[in-house]
Amino acid sequence: MRTFREPSKEIPTRDTDVVIAGGGTAGVIAALASARNGARTTLIESKGYVGGTAVEGGTALHSFYNLYQAFDVEKKQLVKGIPQELIDRLIAAGGCSGHAEMSVGYDYDAVATVIDTEIYKLVAFEMLAEAGVEVLVNTLLADTIMDNSTIQGVLTESHTGREAILAKSFVDCTGYGDLAARAGAEYVELNDHPVANSVGMGGVNIDCYYSYLQSLGAVSQRAEGLRSEKPDQIVRVDADWNKLPQDFLAAAHEIGMSFVTTTLYDDSFLFIKLNYKMDTSPTDRDAAALAELELRKRQQQAVGLFQKFVPGCENAYITRTSPSLNIRRGRTILCDYDITLEDVVEGRHFEDDILAYGFHDEAPRIQVKNGGSYGIPYRALLAKDVTNLYCAGMIITTDWHAHMSTRNTVSCMGQGQAAGTAAALCSAQHCSSRALAYDDLKLALLKDGVVFVSN
Repeated sequence: MRTFREPSKEIPTRDTDVVIAGGGTAGVIAALASARNGARTTLIESKGYVGGTAVEGGTALHSFYNLYQAFDVEKKQLVKGIPQELIDRLIAAGGCSGHAEMSVGYDYDAVATVIDTEIYKLVAFEMLAEAGVEVLVNTLLADTIMDNSTIQGVLTESHTGREAILAKSFVDCTGYGDLAARAGAEYVELNDHPVANSVGMGGVNIDCYYSYLQSLGAVSQRAEGLRSEKPDQIVRVDADWNKLPQDFLAAAHEIGMSFVTTTLYDDSFLFIKLNYKMDTSPTDRDAAALAELELRKRQQQAVGLFQKFVPGCENAYITRTSPSLNIRRGRTILCDYDITLEDVVEGRHFEDDILAYGFHDEAPRIQVKNGGSYGIPYRALLAKDVTNLYCAGMIITTDWHAHMSTRNTVSCMGQGQAAGTAAALCSAQHCSSRALAYDDLKLALLKDGVVFVSN
């Protein structure tokens, strides 16, 4: 490859206490936690809105609760704090089903917390503004400024130009691990998940879809909650692939289409997801461009399948797509502790827990035993070989099966609250991430509504 030496130049700088890279599912909560704990907080987001995978790639938020129905045990809300506050705000704005209880498929998840993607973007942005977070949208993270193993600042690019932002503590919530990689943290690119792009559909009816699946004996999930301002309505449906017509199933398999959907409205599906397995890591820009095109084709084909096979969906059309493909894993940053599948299924808690969680995306085949919970330790957020960097979201956990739990939305939210809180405390105490007293962190998390449990 030919190279070009970029000439040095003076660029403007600004100072802050904490930089959060990535305004997605974890990043929004991290920024709120940081600012509310007294830190001047700057959030850097490449898109023009916040929310990330929660507003682009999923079908519901998984999961605030333990599997209490499946195991006939006490119902426990494991994740509260700022994530629950966001849900409360969404409900008040008409943008959430509430924690809609699963009546079919509750051995997968106890509840389905369905959100309106556009209302979520607005409410999250408003909460950031109220907390005094400096939100830099439409801004790219370009590089880091390092002093040996300590991040001094980040370089950004926007329509305004190039800028340096200097801070004391940093949190990588990019999903791709961009900040950690540029800081020299060790990582792996496992490329062990498909990428996806979901499509919203109008001109459809979830009751008709449910009736169609019911006629085939193919309903595998059902949840009831608020829909079009009416309680006890179907808001989530999924299908048993083994009971679908073979021509429908084969066509859906060809385009990586999932049959699960959610809605808050009588005439729309919020998500139908299309998957595509790339040959290389999604950090490969050129390969990702080809995947973007393929996923756009698949979105149109998915609409055609609903028009053809599902009564009541003959007039289906696309109402929403994600602006770019969604990943389940890009880079995985190696941290001081790597969560294992045994940690998850055995319900292990740690002396430095920052989160209790009870959902696994491979349920019912893999579940946290006895409907309990496991803990994510503080150490699991600390990027190796960098003194002041936290990692939160899908960029932690190398174990594929463990990652199928830790990467999910509500886990990412909880990780974000812990990482943002810790970053603010480190900034105030002028200490590194490993020098922060865990008792100080736990006290701050308890104050802000985080649940701590032990099995």
